[in-house]
Amino acid sequence: MGVLIAIDAGTTGVRAFAIGEDGAPKGWSYREFTQHFPQPGWVEHDADEIWQVVQQTLAELSSRLHEPIAAIGITNQRETVVVWDRRTSRPLHRAIVWQDRRTAERCDGLRDAGHLDLVRAKTGLVLDPYFSATKLEWILASGAIDATADAAFGTVDSWIVWNLTGGAAHVTDPSNASRTMLFDIGAFGWDDDLLELFSVPRSMLPTVLPSSGTMGTTVTGVGVPAGIPIAGIAGDQQAALFGQACFTPGMTKNTYGTGSFVLMNVGPEVPPPVEGLLTTVAWSLADGGRAYALEGAIFVTGAAIQWLRDGLGIIDAAADIGPLAESCPDAEGVYFVPAFTGLGSPYWDPYARGTIVGLTRGTGRAHLARAVVEAMTYQTRDVVEAMESASGRSRVALRVDGGAAVMDLLLQLQADQLQVPVARPTIAETTALGAGYLAGLGVGIWGSLDDLAAQWHLDREFVPVARPAAADQRYAGWKRAVDRARA
Repeated sequence: MGVLIAIDAGTTGVRAFAIGEDGAPKGWSYREFTQHFPQPGWVEHDADEIWQVVQQTLAELSSRLHEPIAAIGITNQRETVVVWDRRTSRPLHRAIVWQDRRTAERCDGLRDAGHLDLVRAKTGLVLDPYFSATKLEWILASGAIDATADAAFGTVDSWIVWNLTGGAAHVTDPSNASRTMLFDIGAFGWDDDLLELFSVPRSMLPTVLPSSGTMGTTVTGVGVPAGIPIAGIAGDQQAALFGQACFTPGMTKNTYGTGSFVLMNVGPEVPPPVEGLLTTVAWSLADGGRAYALEGAIFVTGAAIQWLRDGLGIIDAAADIGPLAESCPDAEGVYFVPAFTGLGSPYWDPYARGTIVGLTRGTGRAHLARAVVEAMTYQTRDVVEAMESASGRSRVALRVDGGAAVMDLLLQLQADQLQVPVARPTIAETTALGAGYLAGLGVGIWGSLDDLAAQWHLDREFVPVARPAAADQRYAGWKRAVDRARA
């Protein structure tokens, strides 16, 4: 039938990724786009620039392919709010990014007014500026746009599909809808009580379709030929869970990206709300099958490496972090808490701020680099322990992916902290792979989840080498550092 193209529209860039019918990569193209920081704690993107980068990566990749394109899958940074005019297909406001904290006080007010129980029961989320609803409410209340019938809202997946189809499809999938704080994950639909709470007109919302199945077709002039079905959509973390073939309840993955996200498949029934964790829709399929996940959202991991590179100039390239961190055997008591935009799971503290503790005159670049790597493992342990407590399931293993998963030091330290094996697959780009799998399933390239599970292959497994007591001692120091970041 041809190759599948996955559009992975992340927080800092877009990757177009080609996948063959055998599940093997066939090529890729990547470009970054601009980050805008108009005020402290505010993070914005230019939605037009995102679309331009999508077109550029698609055109570059498709020009290298020697097979027809069978279908397109999309995976995206979640929660980010895009508002555009249906008549012109132009953005009405800069996209407000998931990292943005401008609505922290509004979330406090909603919590103080007693709305948390409603939000938790219907959405599985917490009242935090991370999610879409208060961002969209802020745009509408700012007077920057006129919320008429011509104004459309969507997460980045909706914006990309709108443009790929020439405005014919205003859609999303349940995995993205479940991150807006406007979607009832049990009833599986937009919720009138939530729309009223956040003053969002239903007319702005996209149609929610299954994560796998044809949702529209491409038009000319978008970087690929016309008539290609768009057959898969999932938020980036749910796509990674799918790409890691975590189809059985209890299977868990962690993606080390701009942030890190630990997801555990908990099956087809909505679990009760869990303190410190999120409940989210993992995916839904054309046959009506669906899966939910417990999620721990860590806001900053890979972004801290970018900060070392761009903010401090400690490294010249992100790939330098591993060798520099390995050049010292120990961080010597230095802890780095990367709360640049507050702390996510299991703390959910939007007012925490980045903190470095334990500095001495002997502290150097390598110690700080190692502390950044170690912080990724400590934050993951925070989430896994909360997840383990909530689910009643003991940790058995962790499947990992994302850009930083190429770093052997990180994965060894992670295995030591969790005291379980950490498995890295042969294809680390499982976010894009998951979008491709959903699209391939949607057009019949693969017939079942069992067919997809057979595509997963182990690259390397990291087993614990540190004694539990030593790991626990280092982790206790991390917890003390978190206390200071929150104070």
